[in-house]
Amino acid sequence: MTQDQQFKNIEFRLSEIEHKYGKNVHILSDPYLLSLLARLCADETTQPVINELVHSIYTGLLNTVVAKEFPTRPAEVKTRMAVYHPGEAVYTGPIIDSSISVISVNLARAGTYPSHICYTALNYFMKPKLVRQDHISIARVTDPSHKVTGSQVSGHKIGGPCDDSIVIFPDPMGATGGTLVEALDLYKKMGKARKYLALHCIVTPEYLKKLTETHPDLTIYAVRLDRGLSSEKVLNSTPGTYWDEERGLNDQHYIVPGGGGFGEVMNNAYV
Repeated sequence: MTQDQQFKNIEFRLSEIEHKYGKNVHILSDPYLLSLLARLCADETTQPVINELVHSIYTGLLNTVVAKEFPTRPAEVKTRMAVYHPGEAVYTGPIIDSSISVISVNLARAGTYPSHICYTALNYFMKPKLVRQDHISIARVTDPSHKVTGSQVSGHKIGGPCDDSIVIFPDPMGATGGTLVEALDLYKKMGKARKYLALHCIVTPEYLKKLTETHPDLTIYAVRLDRGLSSEKVLNSTPGTYWDEERGLNDQHYIVPGGGGFGEVMNNAYV
């Protein structure tokens, strides 16, 4: 059977903004996701709309990341039209390789629902026995002025090694980077993953600097880059041009423009 030429070289092309943060950082250029995120961050947006927006954003973000980062394999799938056209009603082309092990990491508490969204979706097109969800209870450590001084893991439930797995971290806010550094340090003691992927709603220049320096093998995807406390010169420049002068965190290490603490907002628990 002759394969349709259009399916011989399928390559997903990212729509992303220009920046100077390095090849492993992808800030998406997606008006639809930006619109959902703007509404999510708006002061008047409350539950249950908050979680509905988070679901839509992470569904779109996961679609993009899977299309770009997951390997494919050739497939032949007989369609329902084979009853009438036995020889022609067969899709012959690429699909996602479902034989890859995937781990979605719940960084409680902001990452709990995003990880659940990704974990559930992955089970539909990957082999479910090769998809797992791990859980890490991790929180900011702050000083008396509420400035973040680090992060602390208070417990975790990790279902085994991560060797040759794709490990994804669906964590909405990439603020200081301390949480993800802790999580990556933990996983790298447990084996050698195929790749590490971070899926964020918003990241800051400070976060990007910390992660690209401490874990340069991490590939970062974000809907938006926030550097709202930067100077006019910086805001008029291509992101990353004046990286050391870019600022997206206030003195309490919350993101500006941002959307507040997502762990607090998503759970209606302001502690």
